[in-house]
Amino acid sequence: MTLRFLALLFALIVPALAMPLRAQAQTIEIKTSMGVITAELYGDKAPKTVANFVQYVKAGFFNGTVFHRVIPDFMIQGGGFTPDMKQKEPRPPIQHEGREALAKGAKNDVGTLAMARTNDPHSATAQFFINVKDNDFLNPTLIPPGDPVPRFEYQGRVYENTPRANLVNAPQLWGYTVFGKITKGMDIVEKIKQVPTATVGGHQNVPVTPVVIESVKLVDAGTGK
Repeated sequence: MTLRFLALLFALIVPALAMPLRAQAQTIEIKTSMGVITAELYGDKAPKTVANFVQYVKAGFFNGTVFHRVIPDFMIQGGGFTPDMKQKEPRPPIQHEGREALAKGAKNDVGTLAMARTNDPHSATAQFFINVKDNDFLNPTLIPPGDPVPRFEYQGRVYENTPRANLVNAPQLWGYTVFGKITKGMDIVEKIKQVPTATVGGHQNVPVTPVVIESVKLVDAGTGK
C-alpha cells in the first residue's frame, strides 16, 4: 500500500467523519377505522417530543384510542381516550420544545402533527392533534433577544420593557410543538374532520360514531413495513 494511496484514503475518510450526524427519519403508520395515515416524525426538529411519542407507540398506548375531538376548520385530536371516553393514564409530561422546533421550520401548517397540552406549556404527554388548516396562531412566539426584550407585538398585544422571565413564562406565547407531518393519507384526515360530532360527558366535538385509532406503529420508510 503506497503512501500516495494512504493519503488519498485519509482525505476521503476524515471529511466524512467530520460531518455532523443527523437524526434518522422515523415514519409511523396510524391505522384508523376510517383508513391509514402515514407520517414522518421530525426527530431533527423536536427530538425530545419525538422520543416521547415513539415510546408511546412502542408501548402500544395509542392502540384502541380514538380521535375524541374533531373541529372541521381547525384540527382533529386523539391519543388519550378510549371509545367510551375514558381517559388513559399517561406517563409524566415532557418539556415544551415548540420554539426550538419552530426555529428549525416546524410550523402548525395543514397536515402537521403537534402535541396537545393544557395551559401549562410543559404538560404534553400522549395526546396529539393533526392540523387540518394552516393554524399560524398556534405557533410559538420567538422571544427577541435582550433583557428586557425590545418592544414587539403578538396577536394584537404590544409587549414593551417587560422582564424576560415574565415573557418566557407567559402561556399564550409558548404555542404548540410540531413534531411531524403526514406524508400519505391526508384524504383520510379530510374524511375524519367531516364526521358528525356531539357533546359527550362534558366533552365537546366528540364524533358520534367513534373514529378508532386501531394501531400506531413504526414502519420502514423505504419498504412501508
